[in-house]
Amino acid sequence: MGEHDKARARVNDAAQVLQSILQTHYLRYWLITSWGLALLATINPLWAVLWFVGTISAGAIRSAFEKRLAAKVGADYGLIFPAVATATTCAWAVAPLLAWFSGTDFGQPLALGLLASGYILVFSQMRNSPKQAIVISSPYTLAALVMAVSAWGTPIFLPFMAILPFMWSSLFVLTIMTLSQNVKIEAFQDHQAHLIEELEQSRDKADAANRAKSAFLAVISHELRTPMNGVLGAAQLLTSTRLDPTQKEYVSIVRNSGDNLMALLNDILDLTRIEADRLELESSEIDIAEFSARFDRTWSGRAHEKDVDFVVEIDPSTPASVLGDPARTAQIVHNLLSNAVKFTEQGEIRLTVSADRISERRAKLKFQVADTGPGIAPEHLEKLFRPFTQVDGSSTRRFGGAGIGLTLSQKLAQMMDGGLEVEIEPGKGSLFTFALEVDVRAWHAAQVQTPVTAELEQGQIRVLVVEDHPVNRMIVEAWLASAGHIAVAAENGLVGLEMAKAQAFDLILMDVNMPVMDGLTATQRLRAEEGPNRDTPVVVLSASARTEDHEAGLAAGADAYLNKPIDFKLFAEMLGRLPGGREGLREAA
Repeated sequence: MGEHDKARARVNDAAQVLQSILQTHYLRYWLITSWGLALLATINPLWAVLWFVGTISAGAIRSAFEKRLAAKVGADYGLIFPAVATATTCAWAVAPLLAWFSGTDFGQPLALGLLASGYILVFSQMRNSPKQAIVISSPYTLAALVMAVSAWGTPIFLPFMAILPFMWSSLFVLTIMTLSQNVKIEAFQDHQAHLIEELEQSRDKADAANRAKSAFLAVISHELRTPMNGVLGAAQLLTSTRLDPTQKEYVSIVRNSGDNLMALLNDILDLTRIEADRLELESSEIDIAEFSARFDRTWSGRAHEKDVDFVVEIDPSTPASVLGDPARTAQIVHNLLSNAVKFTEQGEIRLTVSADRISERRAKLKFQVADTGPGIAPEHLEKLFRPFTQVDGSSTRRFGGAGIGLTLSQKLAQMMDGGLEVEIEPGKGSLFTFALEVDVRAWHAAQVQTPVTAELEQGQIRVLVVEDHPVNRMIVEAWLASAGHIAVAAENGLVGLEMAKAQAFDLILMDVNMPVMDGLTATQRLRAEEGPNRDTPVVVLSASARTEDHEAGLAAGADAYLNKPIDFKLFAEMLGRLPGGREGLREAA
């Protein structure tokens, strides 16, 4: 240990001693009073009163001095504190001498009691600093020597000398036990500090890993969503062309398969967000008929491949459209249907959509998936919602799957203030019920549906499409051209800025992730520089579904955002708001 560490240790010891004394300084006056009463009953009352007044005064002076020292944080007290404490102890040490030389029958026993009490008081308060305790208690030692000298040659000398080693050995044991306890406490505190440091390091590593995972998923999301945008966008364009029934069926299969791949990607992202407590629910309109028809298109073919009937039933009490999170709701129902198709070998799978009316604008929506599979024994139900666990260990080899579908579904249902329940009868099948309360938009379906087109009442518009992926550019250009609009394409943000300086546009469609210059930087520069498109509405295209990425686009100067794959119905609604300028688009966003 270096000199600096030794000095710091001395300061810490002195600080602990002062803190201990200050916490018990009121007890000091009570002890002085009790000693004074004992002396008053034993010695001359005048001497007892004089001792009491003098000791009380010395105690008050010492208390004031100790408070001043304690206020000096980090000070090295040196010999000042022991000197003051030793001086005040001299007043206390007078009491045993007064009792010893009082000449009364009880005087000498009282003197021994006061002497022992004084030693215990000093060593108890100075237990963290035994060296200072020996110095401060030296007046008691001097008093003991005076008593021993006075007893020389008398019958009480040997008993008195025998008592002193006994008393001092007791103080020695008290000191050793205190030091041993302090060593254990310091070792525990050091171990605790080491554990806290390790935990903080582990937390920092976990936070760094979580940030890296989020960044990785954002990149993967973009890389997967971009080509999927081309696949699904091309399928949407094909549906607008003349197709025979067989071709329409093929296009429908492509779109359904693409939707399934996107759902799988969303499952991965959602599981990660739930673990990080960063999943945010959305609220948009859900058309119950169209929503339920998607499940029929996706799962009826797979069920029929196993010679299992697949039925979708919508109860008449179900509202036509509600507000909810369509992606998360579909995710849960897809997981339930996936398990039903996987484990049902014969019979029927039935999806029933119903609702309990709560009020005119509120309902409890229910999705019930019933199958005629093998069911589950009651003793295995507790394993049903455990992550990465399947009821039968052999089912992993027979049916596949990671065992996270129901766990993820239950967590999503709870986040939506809903619930997921199961009724199972071994050998006869299962019934899973997903229920949640929703706001009702309409109880009855509209008779006429407006087709999704790019036609506008204000006529032709000019759109700058800044997108690095050629397939995505082609899809957007073709959709706009179908309504007679003019689309000008740029492959990155830098080229898009040059085009924006040369001519005015009614709308700029800006991708976020591009080489040379990304869309956010290009949007910021567009808003900062003078030009014909400084106040032109900008819609950012994002392959990421994260809310923080959308907020970053709006903060850069964009007015609205579209997720990839592009929802052309939503895009058409944005085009319809162009007469309102940037404010019109911001209201839509």
